[in-house]
Amino acid sequence: MYLTRFFISLSLSLSLSLDGRGPSHRAKGEVRFVDRGEGSRPKQQVLRPAEAAMRSFLLLLWGLWGLVGASDFRICAFNVQVFGESKSKNVEVMKTLVKIIARCDVCVLQEVRDSKNKAVPKLMAELNSYYRDSRYDSVSSESLGRSAYQEQYVFVYRTATAEVVGQYQYPDNLPGSPDAFAREPFVVRFSAPSTAIKSFVLIPVHTSPENATIEIDALYDVFTAVRRKWSNENVMLLGDFNADCSYLPKKNRKNVRLLTDRRFLWLIGDDRDTTVRESTDCAYDRIVVEGNTFPGLIVPGSAEPFLFPAEYGLTEEQALSVSDHYPVQVSLRSGPDQKQRPLKSGPPPGQVLSPPLMLAVCWLAFS
Repeated sequence: MYLTRFFISLSLSLSLSLDGRGPSHRAKGEVRFVDRGEGSRPKQQVLRPAEAAMRSFLLLLWGLWGLVGASDFRICAFNVQVFGESKSKNVEVMKTLVKIIARCDVCVLQEVRDSKNKAVPKLMAELNSYYRDSRYDSVSSESLGRSAYQEQYVFVYRTATAEVVGQYQYPDNLPGSPDAFAREPFVVRFSAPSTAIKSFVLIPVHTSPENATIEIDALYDVFTAVRRKWSNENVMLLGDFNADCSYLPKKNRKNVRLLTDRRFLWLIGDDRDTTVRESTDCAYDRIVVEGNTFPGLIVPGSAEPFLFPAEYGLTEEQALSVSDHYPVQVSLRSGPDQKQRPLKSGPPPGQVLSPPLMLAVCWLAFS
């Protein structure tokens, strides 16, 4: 994606220098460029050479900023919507899934239904065959569910940058609230030496929509159990929480400890759309962190949905054959562990702009 960002900025800078056109707006999952003007006939905006040069410079700076961040460690969560043997036989779908997953150092897949253990091995084989410069491995939960309908959590990770050092199937038998989850979290602890944080724990969940409030609240108990088990402050909760629209109405939010406890930072905000369909606009998929260390070691502005239809030129129909969710992602800073100020104030999570991009946006908006 960083290379894509760079080449987009290069193309934009060249076009701006030549004809003075600029970006006007972006629809859901789409990037479009239109001429500014009045009436039915577009009126071309003419820029002075200095203005065109400055715009070109700022857009190129944005692209170079993306290249600088290319070494950061990316964590993703993706509801792959009933991924099993049938979907794994779709060649085009598998190509897209491989490209999406390969962008991540760790990718937590949800809604995996692979009872015959054929789909995940096939996915891993294609991933390792397509990207021969990197080696990927996976660790999976058992099939989880209260009925015949069951799902797995699958962690796919790049072995050169991440190592599994622990795993824990949450028992979901807390006194007073047994069986809170339809699919209890399968927790994995990772070592990531290239990151500033060094090690972290991921707690994934795919909640049942009709029980989302109770399950999201119960994640607090999972977090407490995991902290007690591993004494690790670097804990991230992520996945398809169904944490928006009718599944988590505002009146219920006061009953969710992850929302009322100010220690927790929701990196994917309510204003983000994590659904592929044009007809929906809901932030179902989330990433949440806690602590004074973890938030400060996250790359600002890196928490966002990955709009794969726009990235790979897919129609809505083609994208829906892959999933009806966008993956959500966040990047960890690379380098030595240094104390940094936590992200406790400023723009909403997921809305922080990098300095070069902020300059570019301001220039384009006010010139």
